[in-house]
Amino acid sequence: MADRYDAVIVGAGINALACALHLASKGWRVGLFEGAESPGGAVKSGAYTLPGFTHDWAAMNLSLLAGSAFFRKHGKTLQQHGLSFAAAADCFASSFPDGSWLGVSTDPAATAARLAAVCPADAAAWGALVKAFPNQAATLFALLGSPMTMRALASFIFKTVRRRGMAGTLDLTRFLLASPRRWLDETFADARTKAMLAAWGMHLDFAPDIAGGAIFPYLEGMANQSFGMVIAQGGAQRVTDALVAAIRAKGGHVECGAAVERIVHRGRIARSVVLAGGREVTADRAVIAGVAPAALVRLTGGTRNDRFDAAMTRFDHAPGTMMIHLAMADLPDWRAGADLRRFAYVHIAPSLDQMARTYAQAKAGLLPDEPVIVVGQPTAIDPTRAPAGQHVLWLQVRMAPGRIRGDAAGRILATDWAGAAEPFADRAIDILEAHAPGTRARVLARRIVSPAELEADNPNLVGGDQISGSHHLAQNFAFRPVRGHADGTTPIERLYLTGAAVWPGAGTGAGSGFLLAQKLAGA
Repeated sequence: MADRYDAVIVGAGINALACALHLASKGWRVGLFEGAESPGGAVKSGAYTLPGFTHDWAAMNLSLLAGSAFFRKHGKTLQQHGLSFAAAADCFASSFPDGSWLGVSTDPAATAARLAAVCPADAAAWGALVKAFPNQAATLFALLGSPMTMRALASFIFKTVRRRGMAGTLDLTRFLLASPRRWLDETFADARTKAMLAAWGMHLDFAPDIAGGAIFPYLEGMANQSFGMVIAQGGAQRVTDALVAAIRAKGGHVECGAAVERIVHRGRIARSVVLAGGREVTADRAVIAGVAPAALVRLTGGTRNDRFDAAMTRFDHAPGTMMIHLAMADLPDWRAGADLRRFAYVHIAPSLDQMARTYAQAKAGLLPDEPVIVVGQPTAIDPTRAPAGQHVLWLQVRMAPGRIRGDAAGRILATDWAGAAEPFADRAIDILEAHAPGTRARVLARRIVSPAELEADNPNLVGGDQISGSHHLAQNFAFRPVRGHADGTTPIERLYLTGAAVWPGAGTGAGSGFLLAQKLAGA
């Protein structure tokens, strides 16, 4: 077994795997060392309830991957190694307490008709956004794909001013700084339209009143309308399996159950890593750490740059998530109508005020009295994930405090997840039951994964934070994870950081890993 590589990569999450594949395709000898017994991090699946029922552990929506620059480069290779997507035409919807619903499908007429039935002005506003989206997308995707170096930022600003003019550039800047509520209030009239879109902000730590969050409800709404949503045929594990197979086919090494205990650096240059048990693996060109920021300080013993080390140690994590995996005799009978059974996602997040309250409670360490629930219905899109006629439900319960200080409803007395997981899951199922009566009776088996278990399974998910760090403005764009290091560089030469804690942040688009690999390989 080789103990010397061009690049030694710590961890085998999606960004680390993407980085390794691109480097291997450029002729680098790469070795990945993962502490867990299987690769993939949050991108994996398994029979977590009953045999024959395939559940995605955390990540389900793979639209970011399918539309990414990384997939444009390496997609054919991944498809040759078994990856295929199942497309959802009915992408996301929201169910409301009064029995109504709204949803976005790839059929513009269907989406417009739903909005018009609620509020004709909102249908008109939506139509105007869809019409303007191709022009807006060119600018926004250029920003989100930028490496966030000073040179790249200067180039982006210059091109934007030239294309949009100073007034248009200032309008774009204002939009990027706006909170979801501010943009939604300026754009739409009906509270349900606003809530349907604002729910996407809660996926990324953007409660309605957090500055800088408007872009996420906008992009998710427009992208789902324009391109649809995809999941992996057979489960998210197929992504990880294809990446690992492609890396190995190019001569790369992926080793699990191989925890890295120390990154060795001498003369301010990264030289090697030491695995549990004392084995040392040498890196001739780069050590790439796909770890949470605080873990980088621990592994290096400090970089001897006080500003950098302090920022890594203080890196702010978002509230956690509880996952509930349900094996089902049938899909829910939604009170709002059978049409909801076709949608990949159904959000239960009835109002901006409820979302704001839920977020505030979680940030205060309280179990929310009315958590935001994302109901994934993957077998409506990919029936192969369950026995014929049966289904799986994938529930994200947002927001959940990583460390519990109390219960906002005053009913759950436990202040650790060992005691709080079951009653908090019951609270979430009760909310789902109110929107889809009879759901509980259709449950064949369930598996609860608390924020604590998410972190135990993957230490990068600190406190169950599935997005590997808050995306608030002080920790996003050029400040993710810290000013001067948004490109993954560190104060130690030949040591790099990758993962969702590095720009461009969370999601399955493999952005930070691919950008870093391009930087190292020269293209």
